[in-house]
Amino acid sequence: MPLNRTPLYETHAAAGAKLVDFGGWEMPVNYGSQIEEHHAVRRDAGMFDVSHMRPVDLEGSDARAFLGALIANNIDKLTQPGKALYSCMLNDGGGVIDDLIVYFMRDEWFRAVVNASTADKDIAWMQRVAAERGFNVQISPRTDLAMIAVQGPNARAKFWQVRPSTRAATENLSAFFAAEVAHLFVARTGYTGEDGFEVMLPAQHAGRLWSDLKAAGVAEAGLGARDTLRLEAGMNLYGNDMDENISPLDAGLAWTVDLKTPREFIGRAALERTGARKTLVGLKLLDRGVLRSHQKVMTAAGEGEITSGTFSPTLQASIAMARVPRDVKVGDTVQVDVRGKLLSAQVVKMPFVRNGKALV
Repeated sequence: MPLNRTPLYETHAAAGAKLVDFGGWEMPVNYGSQIEEHHAVRRDAGMFDVSHMRPVDLEGSDARAFLGALIANNIDKLTQPGKALYSCMLNDGGGVIDDLIVYFMRDEWFRAVVNASTADKDIAWMQRVAAERGFNVQISPRTDLAMIAVQGPNARAKFWQVRPSTRAATENLSAFFAAEVAHLFVARTGYTGEDGFEVMLPAQHAGRLWSDLKAAGVAEAGLGARDTLRLEAGMNLYGNDMDENISPLDAGLAWTVDLKTPREFIGRAALERTGARKTLVGLKLLDRGVLRSHQKVMTAAGEGEITSGTFSPTLQASIAMARVPRDVKVGDTVQVDVRGKLLSAQVVKMPFVRNGKALV
């Protein structure tokens, strides 16, 4: 089966990017040095093609009520136009169908952004919930849009340099807010632990914005740097750190679950029945080696497993997220089975890095 391609595919190919299959999409993993791309985002500004992700517009008189049933976080937190909310969409057993961001634009219009590999499944689930529960909501996947993430301490300034007409509407955006400016949907969100924007725009305009940002000194960055950046920032990756068999309570995402209000949402009963059985912690390797997903973790409280692991370019050390028994605490030393050798790692508080600063 041929891979899907974003509107920027030809741009990546012309730049000599190494292209790989990522969730059925032919995407750039790097343009040369993955480490240099990582450092560019931490120290200056980098950009990622995230057009494989799927914006979905939810419109209608029941849009808010629909989201109230669909997601685990409390949609009633969204009262200001442009405000965004991060949440999980759960199945009846409390497992994570996907994690997503929802933007509130007006009473009858919300925009969700779902992951690429789960987009078709997510949309089918949304349609099923709307139909079975009789919600008046129109679910519209926005396949006409591209999405570019511009991230780093100088990212916003460089974006304004190439699109000065957006500055008035976006300069005072707080984190997790978005604004519509002409044909651009500009959100102060990201997946790197740095400041910046995620910009949605008509697909036919994506190449021009990309080339303008590149000319302004924004580094092209691929999936490899995006993964090391998000892991340093302590951000979960769907399919690694959670999936349909993992509760958000076991994935370090209890803060995204609203069990305080009486609102009934899909999966709530299962979460209340089972509670949290594991905890997600950060690990920093004390010995030489590299931590990778699926490696076993031995603790005084029992076994666990690494869900995501990498070498951190910022810390110059190997780091990981691991799902372990709940009695494991920050400061504990654990053992990780790396190719048959037990290596020592320290349990640390996440994030590892935020806004260019090492925190562990």
